[in-house]
Amino acid sequence: MLIRSTGRRLPLRLPTAVVAATALLATASCGASAEQSQTDAETLSLAVQNTPNSFDPAQLLSGTQAYVWSSIYDTLLSVDNKGELQPNAAESWAYSDDRTTLTLKLREGMTFSSGAPVTAAAVKATLERTLSTPGPNSFTVASIESVDAPDARTVVLRLKEPDGALLRSLAGAVGVIGDPKTLDTERTALNPVGSGPYVLDESTVNASEYVLKKRDDHWNAKAYPFETVRLQVMKDRTAIVNALRSGRLNAASVEAAHVDQFKSGGFEVTFIDAVVVGMLSLSDRGGKVVKPLSDVRVRKAINMAFDREKIVEQLLRGAGKPTRQVFGPEGEAYDPALEQTYAHDPAAAKKLLAEAGYPDGFAVRMPSLFFTKPFEPTVTQSLAEIGIEVTWEPTPPQNSASSVTSQKYGMLLQVEGLNAASIEVKNSVDPEGPRNVFGTRDPELTRMLDRANAAGDPAQAAALYKRINAFLVENAWYAPIFYSGRNWVTADGVEFLGDGSNLLNTVRAFGTSG
Repeated sequence: MLIRSTGRRLPLRLPTAVVAATALLATASCGASAEQSQTDAETLSLAVQNTPNSFDPAQLLSGTQAYVWSSIYDTLLSVDNKGELQPNAAESWAYSDDRTTLTLKLREGMTFSSGAPVTAAAVKATLERTLSTPGPNSFTVASIESVDAPDARTVVLRLKEPDGALLRSLAGAVGVIGDPKTLDTERTALNPVGSGPYVLDESTVNASEYVLKKRDDHWNAKAYPFETVRLQVMKDRTAIVNALRSGRLNAASVEAAHVDQFKSGGFEVTFIDAVVVGMLSLSDRGGKVVKPLSDVRVRKAINMAFDREKIVEQLLRGAGKPTRQVFGPEGEAYDPALEQTYAHDPAAAKKLLAEAGYPDGFAVRMPSLFFTKPFEPTVTQSLAEIGIEVTWEPTPPQNSASSVTSQKYGMLLQVEGLNAASIEVKNSVDPEGPRNVFGTRDPELTRMLDRANAAGDPAQAAALYKRINAFLVENAWYAPIFYSGRNWVTADGVEFLGDGSNLLNTVRAFGTSG
C-alpha cells in the first residue's frame, strides 16, 4: 500500500480509509530482474501512489502521504518501529489523576526550518487551528477543551473527558507543529514551515516528485540517515517494478506475484502480513435504511457467508490472512480466540436469516468505489449464496468519502489502514467515530469505552479493548474478511526496519545497510 511544492494548489483527497486501499488494488504484469541501483547511497528513493491533499496541519491525512508531512513536521510524540510510544518534540508528558489534563514538556533547542524557535505557543497555535478548522482530524481532537502555553516549553491540554487515543494521536497528524507566523498563509498548504528533519527542495514537482533535503541543524538529525528523500508518484504498478529494476527506485512495495523474482535478483524483501483490513461495515444497526440489519441474527448470517481462507488464497494470492475482527493483529485489542467464530457456513446463515424473518433473503445497495471493484464479484457471490442480493451503485472517486458517511448505505465494503488499538477502538465505537457511520450506541459498550479511556494502567486498558472487540464480534457490528499485507522490496544499501507494529508511514521505517 502506497500512498508534495510548486505554485499549484493541491487537490482535495480522501480519508485514510480510501487512501489505504490503493496499493492493495493495483495490479502489475511485468517481471523483475536485478540491475545495479542508480540511486545515490545517501538517497532514499521511494514510490508513492497518491499526492497529499494539503500540508496544512488541519487537513493532514494519515495515509501514505504521511511520508512527506512527517518529514517536514515534527510530531509531539512518536511511535518507534516496534510500535512503542516515544518522546519526540515533547521530551515528557504527564496526565492528571482524573486524566482530563495532559501536560507536555517540549525539549530545548528546536527550531523551525526558518530558524525561528519552536515554542509552546507554536504548539498551541497549531492545535487550535486544527480544533477550529473543519477537516479530517476534527474528530481526533474533539476531546480537547482548550490548549494553554504557560511558558515557552510547557503545553497543557485540558480535556472535556478522558481520551485513551490522544497520546497515539499526538504521534500522528494532530501532533505536528507549524510555524505560527506562516500557518495562515497560502504557502502552508504547499510548502510549509515546519520543525521536522527535512524541507521540500525547490526541485519538487507537485503530483510528480517530492524532493526532501535533510536539515543538518535538526535536533534529531542522526536518526535520519538519508541526506535526500525522493518520493516519486507512480500510480502504475508496472512502472514501479520497472523503476526498481532500473535503479530509479531503491524502495517500494510490490505485488506478491513479483516477490520471487526480486528475491532471486538480489533485492531484500520484507513481508508485513497485515497493513489494511477488508470488511463489510454493517453500519445501519438500527435499521434506518436497511431494516434487516437491525437484527443481530442477520448480521451474524452475513459473517457466515464468507470463505475467508479461500478469499485470501485466491484474491490476495496469499499476501494476507483471514480475520473475524477489525482491529490489527499487533494491537492490544486483538484476540486470537475470536478467529474461531463465524465459520463459512451458508446453510447455517440461511437458517439464521429465516429465523429473523427473511427466509427469501433481501436486497441491499452498496456504493461501488474505486477500491472496492476488485472485491465486488466475490462479495456479490458470497452474499447471493445466502439469499442477499447486492446492487453496486457506481460512485465517482471524488464522491467516495461522502458516500461512505452519507447514511445512504446501510452496509459498506471498506478497506482501511490499520492503526493503534486505542485509535481503532475510538473510531469504531464512539458514536461520532468515522467507522460508526450511523452513530450506534450501546450502554454496555459505552461503559467499557469510558473505562478504557480513563484507565491509567495500560494493561487495564488493553483488557478492556479486548472486551470491546469481543462485543463487536459477538454482536456482529462488522463482517471482517481479511487482512492484506505488503511486500517491501529494497535495493542494496537500504533496509526496511518495520515489523508491522507501527503502520504510520514515515521515513524512519527505512535505514541504510551494508
